[in-house]
Amino acid sequence: MKGLLVSGFAAIGTGSGAMLTLHAEAGLDPFHSVISEYAWASGGWLLPASLTLFALGSALIAEALRRSGVDRRVVWLLVAWGTCMFLIGAFPTDRPGVPLSLSGGIHRYAAFAAFLAMPLAGMLLVRARMRYAPAMKVLCGVALGALLMVVVPYVVRMFGIPLDNADIPAGLTQRVVVVSELAVLALIGFSLLAKGRSRQHSRAARSSVLA
Repeated sequence: MKGLLVSGFAAIGTGSGAMLTLHAEAGLDPFHSVISEYAWASGGWLLPASLTLFALGSALIAEALRRSGVDRRVVWLLVAWGTCMFLIGAFPTDRPGVPLSLSGGIHRYAAFAAFLAMPLAGMLLVRARMRYAPAMKVLCGVALGALLMVVVPYVVRMFGIPLDNADIPAGLTQRVVVVSELAVLALIGFSLLAKGRSRQHSRAARSSVLA
């Protein structure tokens, strides 16, 4: 299980590095520009690469969770999050000013599903009193609050009220969601590592007593 977790952390770390590199090269305003727009900027290929690595990391940690015997709902939520991350990268959003296409629709709804799945997984683990539960609870609350801020502008536009991303901190709120959810995923992995170490120490203690 340790190998799965280390590989998962490596994938998430590499994906985060790719995302930061993309932000540095694109030259867009992260306060107002949503992450999806970076697909059309310089080095845009780093976006699907980063999201695919996040998906891989999530799948590896989900498998470690499955082997640890936790609630299967948590495992499936992590699988769903990873699948949606892959879809977000595989189906880019539409260029600004272009009507919503099939690719843009898949991108949008996969993002919403992903943003909702990770906090739900985290809250299930909080209820199960998993290690680092207090920190995980805070991060899930931040993710859900920021997600609400991401959704509100779309609801406003549905009622015909013009609202441009330049008028609101759309990029900031979206990045808060992504960073907090990656932090939840990392905490899940760290809690499994700590659990594995505790078991090893317990076995070592038993062995010493028996000896």
